[in-house]
Amino acid sequence: MSEPARRSGLRRRRRPPRDPAATMTLVAHLTELRNRIAKALLALLVATAVAFWWYEHGLGDFIRAPYCDLPAGLRYGGSADGGCGLLITDVFGGVFIRLKVSLLAGAVLSAPIWLYQLWAFITPGLKRNEKRYGFGFVAVSTILFALGAVLAYVSLSAGLELLLGLAGEGTVIALTAPDYIGFMLSLLVAFGVSFEVPLVAVALNLVGVLSYEVLRGARRWIFFLTIVFAAFVTPTQDPFTMLLMAGPMIVLFELAIQVARFVDRRRAKRDAVEHFHDLSDDEASPLDAAPSALDTTPSGLDAQPAPYDDLRREDDAAPLDGPARSRG
Repeated sequence: MSEPARRSGLRRRRRPPRDPAATMTLVAHLTELRNRIAKALLALLVATAVAFWWYEHGLGDFIRAPYCDLPAGLRYGGSADGGCGLLITDVFGGVFIRLKVSLLAGAVLSAPIWLYQLWAFITPGLKRNEKRYGFGFVAVSTILFALGAVLAYVSLSAGLELLLGLAGEGTVIALTAPDYIGFMLSLLVAFGVSFEVPLVAVALNLVGVLSYEVLRGARRWIFFLTIVFAAFVTPTQDPFTMLLMAGPMIVLFELAIQVARFVDRRRAKRDAVEHFHDLSDDEASPLDAAPSALDTTPSGLDAQPAPYDDLRREDDAAPLDGPARSRG
C-alpha cells in the first residue's frame, strides 16, 4: 500500500462512528448548542454590518418614506418639493438610532441562518411527523409575520396623518428620530405578532387540546376579544389602526376555525379506521363481547326443518313389517 493511501485510511478511521440511536450526552448537547449559537451570532454580526452600510444607501429613506409622504404642514421642514426631516436632540442620538435600525435589519437579513441553526438543533429530537409540522409552522408563521409587517408599513402614513392632524391649526409638528423610529418598529412588531395569534389556535387543535366544537361555540367571544386585543396592542390607540389590525385577525381566526373543523373530521375518520391498531402487542384488544345484529335477528332458514329431522319423522310414523316377536 502506498503512503498516500495509508494516510487516507488513517484519516477515515479517526472519524467517530455514527450513532444509529442518535443519542448524545449532556456535554455533547451543550457543545452543539454553543456552536449553533456562535454561528447564529456571527451571521447576525455580519448582517448588522451590512445593514449599517445600507442605512445610507436606501434603508434610511425606506424608513422615513411614510413620514415624508405626509402633507407638508404635518412634517418638520416640509415644503412643496417634498423635503422632510427628523429631529435629533442629543449628540449620540444619531449613532444609537443607526445602530438600533442596523441591528433589527440585521436580525431580519440573517433570519434564514439563525432559524436554520435553531431548526438543526431541535430536529434530531423530533419524530418524522413532528418535523413536518414544525417546518410547516415555521414557514406559515414567517409568512404571517411578514404580511402583518407589510400591512403596518402601508398603513403607517395614513395613521400618522390621522393622529398628527388632530393637533389642529397653529401647531408646529416636529417628530424626533427616536420617537418616530421607535413608533414605527413597535407598530411593525405589533402587527406581525398579532397575525400569528390565530396560528396558536391551529397548533392547539393539532395536538388535541382545542377542538372545533369549542372554537365554534366561542366564535363570538373570540371576535370580541380580538377587537379588545387590537385596541390594547396598537401603539397609536386610534380606531383606524385598531380596525386595520382587528379585521385581518378576525379573518385569520375564521380560517383557523375551518382548519380545526377539517382536522377534527380527518382525525375522527382515522380513529374509526384504526380503532385499536395503536395498542401495543402486550395490551389486550378492547373487543366488544355483545352479540351483533346477525346473532340476535333470526333468519328464514332457522324456521325451516332440517332434512334429517324429516327422515326421522318418517321412520317413526312407518308401521313394522312383521308381527312383533315375543320373548320367551
